[in-house]
Amino acid sequence: MKCQRCLNTDREFFYRGSNGWYCRKCISFGRAMLEEDRQAPAVKPVRSGSEEYVLQYPLTEAQSRVSHQCAEAIDTTSVLLCCVCGAGKTELVVESISKMLKAGKNVCFAIPRRQVVLELENRLRKYFPKAEVIGVYGGHHEKTDADLVICTTHQLFRYYRTFDLLILDEPDAFPFRGNAVLHGIAETACRGRTIYLTATPDDWLKEKEKRGELICLKLNRRPHGHDLPVPVIRTAPTVILLGILLCWLKNRSTPRMIFVPTIRQAHLLHAFLSRFVSCSVCTSKTENRDEVIEEFRQKKNGIIISTTVLERGVTIPGSDVCVFHAEHGVFDEAGLIQMAGRAGRSFQYPDGDVLFLESSRSALVRKCRKEILEANRCVV
Repeated sequence: MKCQRCLNTDREFFYRGSNGWYCRKCISFGRAMLEEDRQAPAVKPVRSGSEEYVLQYPLTEAQSRVSHQCAEAIDTTSVLLCCVCGAGKTELVVESISKMLKAGKNVCFAIPRRQVVLELENRLRKYFPKAEVIGVYGGHHEKTDADLVICTTHQLFRYYRTFDLLILDEPDAFPFRGNAVLHGIAETACRGRTIYLTATPDDWLKEKEKRGELICLKLNRRPHGHDLPVPVIRTAPTVILLGILLCWLKNRSTPRMIFVPTIRQAHLLHAFLSRFVSCSVCTSKTENRDEVIEEFRQKKNGIIISTTVLERGVTIPGSDVCVFHAEHGVFDEAGLIQMAGRAGRSFQYPDGDVLFLESSRSALVRKCRKEILEANRCVV
């Protein structure tokens, strides 16, 4: 037995109901009946001229090289674009998207989080002004067919063998990482090649590279040419860390993002800092999250306290970053690298400032710092 939707083969997850066998592993997406012959959904032909694109800024020599290599490689193999945070991964796949649209092929850009879908949908509409670009996510899936589909990874279940090119952004991040169901659904949604975009590939992607199932293209330099900001580490009791944090926030002229490991700590820190400075808080439980993020984005020197919900995808130009209790078990190396990667992304403020505050010495924190230093040394 094998589920046609999530590719599950574990017999413990199959159940025979009144209408036949179905898979319980992906039951949250509706019943996938094994006896049914699944068909790819009918899609409209890609409109003429949809491949024409205009970037906001010209690619650097290194970006152009990687972009061309990726566009050539997708004819024969899938690609892992392993590029540092802020290297312009979206811009690196624009040429590949254009190539597929010109050939009348179906393209999808899948992202773990809804907030990033909204941001990327607007950006790609500007890049491809003649193409129909739509965002598909929870609560917004009345229309699912367009020249270029931008969706959350969960929405890929709607697209059985639909896409000739599937671009998976941050496949090492929650909820995609380690989720066999989402991995299977992504595989069955794509009938062609896949481009994986991440700065922190996990073991699953590394194994695919070893098996020759994809090629890896690297870019360790941001467009402005500056090194990645290297975190400054401070180790002290929590009460002293709070004093260090307040000093860091004093006389600020740039936006400041403070990451904390838990929702409870986010609200506790917000209650404390609010006595001294104006700040906002953003977690997975924040109901008006989009408004909070947009309000922070508009401020020149705002402060936002966030859990890992903002560690990827969301770009705040010119922002500096602090990770409070960076040694906490919730954080892993990839997450710390991603949070540090929120800083120094703009041409106006390319150096950035990253501060890791820990209450006990952490080998993981130092490994993260070492990886960033190594990326700065190995410019490809």
